[in-house]
Amino acid sequence: MESTCAEIIELAEKVMDGGSITEGEAKRLIRTKDEDTMLLLAMADKIRQKFCGNAVDFCAIINARSGHCQENCKFCAQSGWYQTGAKVYRLLPEEEVLAAARKAKEAGAVRFSLVTSGRNQDNPNEFEEILDLVRRIRKEVGIEVCCSLGLITDEQARQLKEAGVTRIHCNIETAPSYFPEICTTHTFEDKDVIISAAQKAGIRVCSGGIIGLGESLDQRVEMAFTLKKMHIDSIPLNILNPVKGTPFYTNRRLPPLEVLRTFAMFRFVLPKALIRTAGGREVNLRSLQAYALTGGLNGIMVGGYLTTAGRDPQEDIRMTEDLGRSFTTPQL
Repeated sequence: MESTCAEIIELAEKVMDGGSITEGEAKRLIRTKDEDTMLLLAMADKIRQKFCGNAVDFCAIINARSGHCQENCKFCAQSGWYQTGAKVYRLLPEEEVLAAARKAKEAGAVRFSLVTSGRNQDNPNEFEEILDLVRRIRKEVGIEVCCSLGLITDEQARQLKEAGVTRIHCNIETAPSYFPEICTTHTFEDKDVIISAAQKAGIRVCSGGIIGLGESLDQRVEMAFTLKKMHIDSIPLNILNPVKGTPFYTNRRLPPLEVLRTFAMFRFVLPKALIRTAGGREVNLRSLQAYALTGGLNGIMVGGYLTTAGRDPQEDIRMTEDLGRSFTTPQL
């Protein structure tokens, strides 16, 4: 059963008055009819305006260590379980990473994330290099640093905090009930351990996932409420861009309006969070990318992704300016 126009407005007003919607209400919102979707997006954006203001947060990532990952995530080009043609290399040279951080800042990013393939950080020398990179990026580039490093320990989280990391990224990927369908080499509980380690170290956590993995609409709602229970306030929402060679290569592409309804539902559930559109937006939303920002979202991942290209960041800057939105600045 979908939400009516009257219920969409009523639920938005409830959220803006400080209330919360239920899972049942969220399940109806995500099933809003195509002809009522623009109303849903407008009300989600009113919630964004009320709690998050006008600024759009740009971030960028670098694939700092690529390929041959031991995990079997069915969507991932870097998994060693599949033949995808993804590049394989150890940790990039520091100067190459610093150059990428400068380029990201020039493109408007306030945060630069070091992403490494693999299960964990079990090479002490390489982890020291990562810590040094964090310090140099903050000092020499003047941009916030985020890290996505797999199964980090409590001690590694503490060291990252001391080095100046402002956020740890660890996507829960999907709803807990669907997680066993996308990966069997680690569990949802393993994700929870990383997130808890970062939070205990005093680092903010960036965690979201990917839609289009074969999950149901109800499981997207489950994912949103799971992130709420985990007190996550920075949420990247990716849309599957199927990679040849992975088990999910034949997954159906999601219709743009379905994607936008999902984004809007997340804003209703998490009214104060930084919610960004990330990988897969170019090929799935196409000409409707601006509707993500007018449908409740307040962040964009710019530039390329781990193994796929994005669009020219200047187009995202122009889109943001055309919408009359401002930009966040690094908090150093």
